[in-house]
Amino acid sequence: MPETLTNAQADQRVRAALRGFGSDAEVAALSSDEPLRSALELDSIDFLTFVERLSEVRGARIEEDDYPRLISIRSCVEFLLTR
Repeated sequence: MPETLTNAQADQRVRAALRGFGSDAEVAALSSDEPLRSALELDSIDFLTFVERLSEVRGARIEEDDYPRLISIRSCVEFLLTR
């Protein structure tokens, strides 16, 4: 069973999952509500890699139906905390 995360921990995990798609400074500077795909210019493969990383944090596969819920850091954090 995956660990229970706090809001701050979930935010840190989402930002960690974004490493490599932008510099550490760019990822750290992202607003919680900024659209991730456009802010970091994520293509389809990059986004799938990000989803795989979040799946590891969550401890379960994230289904394609849930992808629209992963648009910003805030929405990703909420997704992780409600599962």
